[in-house]
Amino acid sequence: MEALYDAVAPVVGGAADVLPVAGQTREVGHFNVFNVADLMLDYRSRPPMTFDRRTFYKISLMRGRSRVEYADQAVEVAGQALWFASHRVPYRWVPYDLDQTGYFCVFTNEFLGPVNGGLVLQELPVFQPGGCPVVAVSDADYAALEAIFEKMARELGAGYAYKYDLLRAYLLELIHAGQKLQPVPIPAPAPNASVRLATSFADLLERQFPLETPQQQLRLRTAADYAGQLAVHVNHLNRVLKDTTGLTTTALIGSRAAQEAKMLLKQTNWTVSEIADSLGFADVAHFCNFFKRQTGLVPGAFRE
Repeated sequence: MEALYDAVAPVVGGAADVLPVAGQTREVGHFNVFNVADLMLDYRSRPPMTFDRRTFYKISLMRGRSRVEYADQAVEVAGQALWFASHRVPYRWVPYDLDQTGYFCVFTNEFLGPVNGGLVLQELPVFQPGGCPVVAVSDADYAALEAIFEKMARELGAGYAYKYDLLRAYLLELIHAGQKLQPVPIPAPAPNASVRLATSFADLLERQFPLETPQQQLRLRTAADYAGQLAVHVNHLNRVLKDTTGLTTTALIGSRAAQEAKMLLKQTNWTVSEIADSLGFADVAHFCNFFKRQTGLVPGAFRE
């Protein structure tokens, strides 16, 4: 079956997409809930969709055989799962058959703004680019999560004057329920100066992505660029990264650029020349040689 990248299903209730007007409303941002079973009704006739890079977050409760692809990873779903997705990492959902049920909701960071209490969505473990966003759930957990989605769906279509406040509360409950299902991390020791520098480098590297349009170009491309931004000597940065990660600065930059190239080849219609230019390569031949060293394939063969 063909893939759905960021599916737009028949709406359950109505979308909250309201800007604040003084004295009239406090609703901000966008929120909507969808029923997976409704989505599957006309699935065969719907063309595959491209990944939507707008600033939406998405939480999906799934039951059925399917595959979740995110970045350059894939997770097989054999039964029930909860999936957290964000605009920072390209993704798609590939159902293996029409026997799919569950719910998903989409929302913006602004929607939670009035009640997030300092919570930053992109800093939560479930929305981290390097984490595993798909968690298998038990029957009991599935029933509890399904109840939250059903409350959100009912409230979205209701006329209660404070329904958006209630929807925000349900959404926070859903996020925290998902966080509790994540594997418990092992407490890390307090970071030393080298670890802090390596972490700062990793954060700076990740902030260069994703590339949104063919006209966008990487701001930092070389080890010297990153060293200058971090106010350290390039040799010191190389030594720290080699000690903490086992890789040089150039190798880490190249690996992340290759990952972005794979995502762009797989999930956009950009030309190889456009991808090469956005990633800062002087010409297509240089990019093709780089990509083959990283993946063993030339860009055209990888895309096919």
